[in-house]
Amino acid sequence: MMATTNNDEAEGGGQRRRPRDLLKSYYGITEGSDAAPAASSLCDINGANFDPNVYLSKLLKERSLMELMDKEQEMVKHIKTLDSDMQTLVYENYNKFISATDTIRKMKTDFKKMEDEMDRLATNMSAITEFSGCISAALQDRRQQITKLSGVHTLLKKLQFLFELPARLQKCIEQESYSQAVRYCAKSRKVLHQYQHMPSFHGIQEDVKQIVQQLSFKLREQFRQKNSSPKQLAECVDLLLQLNEPAEELCEEFLSYARQKIDEDLARLEQEIRLLEAQGAASKGPVVADGSVPMDILEFVDCGCNGFLSNICLVIASYNDMFLNRQHEDEQLDAIAVKKLVHFVNELMKQYFDYVRQRVHLEHSTGDNTILVRSLDRFHRRLQAMNKLLPDTDFSRAGTEIVSKAARDRVSHYLLSLMQHLSDCLTDIRQSLASQNLVGKQEDRSANPSALLRKMSSSLTDQIKCVLSNLQTFIDSDITFAMKPYFHSTFCMHDVREGLVVAFIRHILKVSNEFCDGCGDKISAPPALLLILSRFCHDLEQSTIGYLLTLVDDQFLLDDSSKVTSSTELRNEAKDAAQRLLNHYVQVQGLTISQMLRKSVETRDCLSSIEPRNVRAVMKRVIEDVTGIDSLVGQLYEEGIRTERTSDSTRRSYTYSNQRQASRSQWSYAPSTMDNSLMSNIQKLFSEKIEIFSKVEFNKVSVLTGIIKISLKTFLECVRLKTFGRYGLQQIQVDTHYLQLYLWRFVSDENLVHLLLDEIVGSAIHRCLDPVTMEPSVIELICERG
Repeated sequence: MMATTNNDEAEGGGQRRRPRDLLKSYYGITEGSDAAPAASSLCDINGANFDPNVYLSKLLKERSLMELMDKEQEMVKHIKTLDSDMQTLVYENYNKFISATDTIRKMKTDFKKMEDEMDRLATNMSAITEFSGCISAALQDRRQQITKLSGVHTLLKKLQFLFELPARLQKCIEQESYSQAVRYCAKSRKVLHQYQHMPSFHGIQEDVKQIVQQLSFKLREQFRQKNSSPKQLAECVDLLLQLNEPAEELCEEFLSYARQKIDEDLARLEQEIRLLEAQGAASKGPVVADGSVPMDILEFVDCGCNGFLSNICLVIASYNDMFLNRQHEDEQLDAIAVKKLVHFVNELMKQYFDYVRQRVHLEHSTGDNTILVRSLDRFHRRLQAMNKLLPDTDFSRAGTEIVSKAARDRVSHYLLSLMQHLSDCLTDIRQSLASQNLVGKQEDRSANPSALLRKMSSSLTDQIKCVLSNLQTFIDSDITFAMKPYFHSTFCMHDVREGLVVAFIRHILKVSNEFCDGCGDKISAPPALLLILSRFCHDLEQSTIGYLLTLVDDQFLLDDSSKVTSSTELRNEAKDAAQRLLNHYVQVQGLTISQMLRKSVETRDCLSSIEPRNVRAVMKRVIEDVTGIDSLVGQLYEEGIRTERTSDSTRRSYTYSNQRQASRSQWSYAPSTMDNSLMSNIQKLFSEKIEIFSKVEFNKVSVLTGIIKISLKTFLECVRLKTFGRYGLQQIQVDTHYLQLYLWRFVSDENLVHLLLDEIVGSAIHRCLDPVTMEPSVIELICERG
């Protein structure tokens, strides 16, 4: 059975090789017969020398039964795949053969019809040739006579036309058929000029000249009519040129009378501008006294494009056709004509551009730029098309300047709006602060400093984002000038980023610094406003500036940051402004408390005062004010870092007072050659030096420390200038102990308060005529009772 299978496969292989050999012989593929095929090529089932017997013998020797069965299944699968591909090819070729058969059948039918038509054509040509021969034979004797008569007839018709020419011209003029009259003149001009020496033709020529003068006069009258359209003017000029009128004179007249119509378009544009200006001056809405409603910017541009630009383009095209594109050899005339046209167009376009600039400049009352940008885009597109009509001019540059100027004006308008919004925010904050006692308890939470700061910050940020969104319409993808390099980079980088965002941030910082300088109405600014602005500038430096610059860079596709203001530079400026404001706030609040302490010392008679029974009211007011400031600053700034407090903070003054008393007693009553002031100065050398106007950090503790240092330093200096009696000194002891009970809680280092208060008491002892101090227990009792 195996032998039978081998024989069948051999026969099948031989049958498959025959078509392959035939195809090779057809395509000229030859196999080398000299070299014997290698054993590996005989077993390559896809090779040209494949031998199925050798391949089968190799499989039987090398493979097991299971591998042979798997190989058989694999080959069956390949055979089925090849059969399927072959069937597909047969079907495809079959359809092509069917189409080719139908085409050939149709061609046979068409060729048969063509053969029949060619036969009929040949028959007809033969009949025509035969008939023509008969006619030629019949008229052979009279051919010359007929040709001569035909020439005479043509000549007579021409003569008849010439003799009837004056009457025809007159009739055309009466019927206002001027183009027909000009054609008659052009047709007869050469003949009349050639035979003008003959009396009859000379008379006709004279009559024609008179009628042509009349025709020229009629055409010039129509040329001067104001209601003539540019097309009618062009027809009149063309007819006059055919009548040999001077071309240079016609150029001037054509442009002069064409300008009358164009001036009407410009006058309408000027009227719209004056109407809008009158509306803005009256501020009574869109309707003015005569009931006219001014056009919006898009209607204005459409009016200019459809009226002025359309008419001037028609004039240019007509002028080119009449004077520049005519077939003549006078190059000098062409140069003169071009010069006149360029001067004419430039003068009108300059006036038109002025009107467009004025109208765009008046478009500053709306917040939405959509209509403005659409009108500028339409204006820019129309100018691009106009450049093709007059290559010697470039109006796109002037148009681009107008578009860029409009974009800059919008940026400037938005910048002014943002500045005004900032001013309004500051006014609202001042009104809220004036209506609420921020030093005491805050009843309205919406009017506390943190709420006011959040409101102002979010309002300004939202306004900037809204403005940037409105300005993005200038760089939309469907706007022709948006992607132009000369517009896009300048607008996005210099106008929007630098001219709007950076300029507004610097304006905020400038206004903030003016509060520190005390310019104008900013001298009387409430201290809480200074603190709010300080925190606002601090937030600008920390996050807002980076956010706004990143936003504008992303929205306006800015990649090159080398030519713009860096974020670091702006943050440094904001940090400096915040520091100045905070320092100024500390100085203002310190000065306010200092004024109370100074007046309390200067207005009191410290020599003849009575024995102290309570704490003075001004000291209680100082503690209340400092507590209010602590609450106010705590709403805007973090707590800050304090040094570790001692456990006896409320009792430090007692020991110091006793020491002072002992020291003072020793100085006063013990014999000593050392001066008291010298001892005081020596003690100061060994005490810790306190810097009153040190740098204020951005936290609550640092701010309160600065205010208290200024206040106590003022108190100290006022005490040094005063002379005290016994009870005056004791009142200073009571007041300083009361201050010490409360002030140490607010400062970063309680030793600052202790040192300054001790120095105040020490100065009072030095300035006292009867330095008898009060007992600490009494002082404590008075302060607890107060």
